[in-house]
Amino acid sequence: MTEATIVLFLVYLLTILLAATETIPLSMSALIGALLIAWFGVQYGVFTYNEALHFVDMRVIGLIVGTMVVVEVARKSDVFHFIALYAVKLAGGHPARLFVAICVASAAASLFLSDSTAMLLMAAAVITISKLLEYDPLPYFLSSVIMINLGGTSTLIGSVSNMIIGIEAGMSFTEFINYLTPCEIALWILMMVVLYKIFKPQLGIKRELPEYDPWRAVRNRRIFIRSALILCLMIALFLTLEQLNISPEAVALGCAIIALLLTGIDPAEIFRELDWETIFFVTGFLFIVNGLEKTGFLAEISRGIMGFAGNNRLVATMLTLWFSGLASTIVSNIAVALTFAPIIKGISDVNSDAIWSALVLGTNLGGATIPFSSTACAMAIGALKREGIPLSFSEFTKIGVITTVVQLVFASLYLIVRFNLVT
Repeated sequence: MTEATIVLFLVYLLTILLAATETIPLSMSALIGALLIAWFGVQYGVFTYNEALHFVDMRVIGLIVGTMVVVEVARKSDVFHFIALYAVKLAGGHPARLFVAICVASAAASLFLSDSTAMLLMAAAVITISKLLEYDPLPYFLSSVIMINLGGTSTLIGSVSNMIIGIEAGMSFTEFINYLTPCEIALWILMMVVLYKIFKPQLGIKRELPEYDPWRAVRNRRIFIRSALILCLMIALFLTLEQLNISPEAVALGCAIIALLLTGIDPAEIFRELDWETIFFVTGFLFIVNGLEKTGFLAEISRGIMGFAGNNRLVATMLTLWFSGLASTIVSNIAVALTFAPIIKGISDVNSDAIWSALVLGTNLGGATIPFSSTACAMAIGALKREGIPLSFSEFTKIGVITTVVQLVFASLYLIVRFNLVT
C-alpha cells in the first residue's frame, strides 16, 4: 500500500468517525473529507484537478433533489398527513387494529418521505391518538420508528441509499420492485407480528375513538389533488422507464418542475425545506469515495472479498448483506452505500443482482438497531422526552437488536431462495 493510499484512507476513516460520533454536522464531515481528499489526491498525483471535477455523479444528485421536491410538495399539500389520519380512523379505538394501522402507515409513509420527515408525521399522529385514548405511546413510537426504517426498502426512491445503489448498479425502478418487494412485504408482516408479541401487554384496552374527519387536515383540496396526481405520475413514469427510454433523474427533475408549476406553492418555500444536509453529505462523500477509488484500494478490497468467498456467490452475497447491515448500525447507511457500490462493481461477475440486492437490504435494515443508528431513531427518542417519557439506551437497543437480527436472518433466507444461491 502506497503512502498516498494510506493518507487518503485515513481521510476516509476520519470522515466516518466524524459522521458516526456526530462531532460536527454530517454535511460538514463529508465536505471536510472531500476537501482533504482533493488536496492530498492532487498533491500525491493520484488524480488531476480536471479528473476530480467528475467525481460527483450528478445523476445521483438530480434523482435525490427531484424526488425531494415532489415529496415536499406532497407533504406541504397534506397528502401524507391525510393518509396517516385516515389509516388511524379506520382502526377505530381497537388497540390491535390501531397498532397495525400505525405500523402500516409508518412503513407506507417512508416509501416516499425521508425517514426524518416520516417520523415527524407519525410522531404527531401517535402523540395525538395516545392522548385521546390515554394509551402508553412508547410501544407505538418504537414500532413506528422500526417500520419507518424498514419501509421503502423495495423502491428506487424509498431512501437515499437506494437511489445511490440504483444509479451505480444500473437497476431500474421495476427491477428494484421485482427483486425486493416480496421480501419487504414479508418483512412488514413479520415485524408487525414480532413487535405485537413484544408490546401486546402495553397496548392498552379498547376505547371509543372521538369522531374526526381526515379531510379537515387538508387546507387546500385543489393543491392536494394536484400534488397527489403528480406523485402518482412520477411513480407511473418510474415504472415505465425502460419503455420510455428516459433516466430516473430526468423523471424526478421533470416531475419536480411540474409540481412547482401546477400547485402554485412558492418554490423558495419548498427549497428551504429540502434536506440540504443529506444532499451535501452525499455530494461530499461521493467525492471522497471516488477519490479513494483512484488509488486502487477499493479494487483490492473487491479482490480480497472474492478471494475470501472463493468465488462462491452465496458467501459473497451473505458477506455483503451482513457486513453492510452491521456497518449501518453505527454509520450512516448513505456512507455505507457509497463505500460498497464501487467495491461491488469489482465483484459484479458473481450474480450481481443478488449482491446488489443484498446491499440494498443491508443498508436499509441496519438503521434502527441503536438510538443513534439513524436520524429517525434520535427524533423518536427526542419526541418521547418532550412528552416526559424517558427511554434508556438499553431499552431501545434491546428491541432494535432483536428486530434487526430477525430482519437480517429473514433477508438471508430470502436472498438464498430468490436468487437460488445454493446450487
